[in-house]
This record gives sequence, structure tokens and C-alpha cells, in this order.
Amino acid sequence: MNTPNPMTPATDPSALARIDQLVKASDVVLFMKGNASFPQCGFSGRAIQILKACGVDTKDLATVNVLEDPGIRNGIKEYANWPTIPQLYVKGEFIGGSDIMMEMYESGELQQVLAAKA
Repeated sequence: MNTPNPMTPATDPSALARIDQLVKASDVVLFMKGNASFPQCGFSGRAIQILKACGVDTKDLATVNVLEDPGIRNGIKEYANWPTIPQLYVKGEFIGGSDIMMEMYESGELQQVLAAKA
């Protein structure tokens, strides 16, 4: 049985609502540490490089710096049931983190998803 850790409070419902709004507000949204111009972790930097390689203009990319809001930083993991950051969403659909983005890029699938949804 999975019991909640009393040291890790449940995500604030208002944070989940904000995340939902952010995911639906733009065609391509990346929840990351830092921003497109200044990623603050290697995985976030790799995610930006993959998107650039797919032809995504970082000026058109909506990024959410999870370091600025603990509610979003914790809530995004619950929102997608995915434990790591960065997280990519295209047209409201969760795509994955940087490892999945790399696999999809290498197979050509990510370019297809971005072209079909953007």
C-alpha cells in the first residue's frame, strides 16, 4: 500500500489548475529549469536543443521555469504522472522528458508530432 509521505504535501489544486491552463494556452509548452535562453540544468538544455533541431523557434516556444514556483515544480510531476523535469506538451498532450524527446527526435517521430500539431 502506498501511503503519502507527510513531508511531501499533496499538490495544491490551484497549482494543478494553473498548470492545466499553461498546457492548454500554447501549442508547444516546455516545463523546464530556467528558460530557452538560459537553461539551468543539462536535461532542460538538451530539450531546448532537440526542439531547435526540430525547427521550433524558441521565441514561439512557451517555457515555464519550474524553479520560480514550487507549486508548479511539484505539481507538474503529478499532473502528468511523470517524475522528472523537463516535460514537453504539444497541443495539450504530454510528450515526455528529454530522454523520450531524444528517442522521438532520432526516429523522426518528434518532428512529425510537432509538424502535425503546430
